[in-house]
Amino acid sequence: MYKRSIPGHYLNNFGHWFLQSHIGQLFSLLFLALRSLFYGKGNRRIDIHEIILHIYNVGIKSMPLILIVGTILGTVLIINTAGLVPKVGFGNFFGNLMVIAIVRELGPILTAFLIAGRSGSSLTTRIASMKVNSEIDALETLGVSPVRFLIMPALIGGIIAMLIANAFFCLSAIGTGFMVTKAATFFLEGVFKIQLEWSSYFHSILIALKPFDFVVGFLKPVIFASIIVTNACYYGTRIPNDQRAVPIATSQSVVSSFIFIVVSDLLFLFFYILDYINSVKSVI
Repeated sequence: MYKRSIPGHYLNNFGHWFLQSHIGQLFSLLFLALRSLFYGKGNRRIDIHEIILHIYNVGIKSMPLILIVGTILGTVLIINTAGLVPKVGFGNFFGNLMVIAIVRELGPILTAFLIAGRSGSSLTTRIASMKVNSEIDALETLGVSPVRFLIMPALIGGIIAMLIANAFFCLSAIGTGFMVTKAATFFLEGVFKIQLEWSSYFHSILIALKPFDFVVGFLKPVIFASIIVTNACYYGTRIPNDQRAVPIATSQSVVSSFIFIVVSDLLFLFFYILDYINSVKSVI
């Protein structure tokens, strides 16, 4: 009887330790936000308005920055690799390279970094300021759930905005990067000698794209957005009632989001390591 109780004892201790840990607190906050979407009391019209507002603030306002960074990344990638085309063959090289570098890896993670630095920090500052000014306590006094009113719209809006921003980043790197490269070869013909046609370039990317790439392109932004919003809300609601703690919480939120994004991206690599190795071999 005693031996049978040992596994349950360890399981209870592990569960208690996990819920008290930082990761456990983040998972709990994420679960409460998702649960409030279906079971919490609230006004659907207000919820939709807040979600649209977060989509606009997180995604639409970030488009100029995403366009610039995506275009620079695509241009640098194309210019630095176009010289290898005669050696390895266009069809087997460019498409696989752009899909691996942009669609699978750099596109989602750089978009997440930009969103975390720009929108994640502002969300932490907003919630932390509300906590210091006792606005969150006022919501609870009025019977309004802060999770339903503040965190849930930020989470849903952040996920939708991240999906849009990631797609826009990849399109900017592939499309606008190509146009900038063509303009550079036209005006600097003596410096860049690149023979690059849109039809061959675009066709090679379409051939290299697989259904798995669309799955990754969907899952990564969803997970990264959940990390950013959950971290921002966690640090914003956990600060003491001191205005000087707001910038500290903001910096901690951004740094924590960066770390979790990199770790989760590494975990993704283990899931498709075999396909990734085959794709890299086809590029090399």
